[in-house]
Amino acid sequence: MVMDRDEAVKTARHLLKARDAEQPRLNRIANYMRGQHSSVYVPRGARAEYRWLIERAKQNILPLVVKVVAQNMYVDGYRLAGEDENAASWAIWQANRMDARQHGIHRAVLTYGAAYAVVMPGEPKPVITPFSPRRFTALYADPVNDEWPFYGVEDRIENTAEGKRRVVRVYDDTARYTLAGKPDGSQLETDGDQWVMEHGLGVCPVVRYVNCADLDGDGVIGEVEPLIDVQDQLNMTTFNLLMAQQYSAFRQRWVTGMAPPLDKDGNPIEPFRSRVDGLFVAEDPDTEFGEFGQTNLDGYLKSREATNRHIATVSQVPPYHLLGEMVNLSAEALAAARDGLDRNIDEHESLCGESHEQLMRLCGLASGDSAAWEDTAAQVVWRDTSARSLAQTVDALGKLVAMLGVPPQEVWEKIPGITQTDVARWKKAAKEADAMQRLNDIIGKQMGDGAEPGPPPDGDESGEPPAEAA
Repeated sequence: MVMDRDEAVKTARHLLKARDAEQPRLNRIANYMRGQHSSVYVPRGARAEYRWLIERAKQNILPLVVKVVAQNMYVDGYRLAGEDENAASWAIWQANRMDARQHGIHRAVLTYGAAYAVVMPGEPKPVITPFSPRRFTALYADPVNDEWPFYGVEDRIENTAEGKRRVVRVYDDTARYTLAGKPDGSQLETDGDQWVMEHGLGVCPVVRYVNCADLDGDGVIGEVEPLIDVQDQLNMTTFNLLMAQQYSAFRQRWVTGMAPPLDKDGNPIEPFRSRVDGLFVAEDPDTEFGEFGQTNLDGYLKSREATNRHIATVSQVPPYHLLGEMVNLSAEALAAARDGLDRNIDEHESLCGESHEQLMRLCGLASGDSAAWEDTAAQVVWRDTSARSLAQTVDALGKLVAMLGVPPQEVWEKIPGITQTDVARWKKAAKEADAMQRLNDIIGKQMGDGAEPGPPPDGDESGEPPAEAA
């Protein structure tokens, strides 16, 4: 049943209040991803030089943790069970530019722990709209086991000719309701005469993507939040390193037995200014010069390296991504270093793959394809991004074909860097080559059956029998 105006406004306000509870956590994660970290301790009366070092004492590794996993996740097709060709819903995926926009979903899942996609009927294709959890929230009766939410709410700030305004859209199993108000959320009212758009899908058209399977209902968590404290530790170590470089790594000189010179007002002034091309000289024979030992920076560097290794262990990102150490690694050593990352990618592909398949079914429903909506056996195809040499891969695939009898066309998509478009083009070329070969065989056979007979073995060219000898 479609909500009336008062009910829609009341529901929107209730959903926005539920959203407010999770926004501080999400905003904190977003700030850390942008490098806006908590500051190290600043003593009262700290000089400008101290604060200058604080601003530069940041080594932000959190975007790298997300990027390394996200760059290995790419949906390359959507296949029906037992079929080689993509299902009809794949055309809707490509019409919505999801080949590129899927990366935004994957990065939001890894960063915040969740992401959303909304499907609405449209012409000529249904419309898919991905959302970050900072702009969208879905409410489930049972957030662990329910496939579809009972409400979804979209919240954004929109620029207009009159200035900024807040636009809120509420989704349920019947329609989408658009409301607008001031940026602070006050004066929220229905937006124009077309504020209701009925979709008639029978389910709330929202698909949720999660970073981990949570059976306790405590909420999902991304890859960034567990590393925030370690990121602060890394920044503190970096700050201490910069402080040591600034004040202790340079050799400090001292002088005794000399009365400091005075300025015109009788105040003592520094007798020497240390510089590379300068020399300290004193006329008094009792004057002595010396220097303090410089601070060894190895401890700071090793501490920062140890923190980076700890981050690599917790996040399952190979250490060479964080440390830059990759010298003479064999193929086996590289595979072992990537083992944790590969397992992490497999888990995320499994979780996001189910949501992508749910999205494809919803696209079928929105396009009126009941068969696609009811098909729960179709699967998305992930591109193989494993770190293997082309020679090793081709050799292994060749053995599958030669020794196990696997058809060659079935292993083409396993070649690294080959897209589904490449495979489709190869299969088309192979079919055309097979058809041409069959045509040549038919022509050759017909030419062989209709060939003109040669001359008789014992007669002349006229074919008359030879005359009897006299």
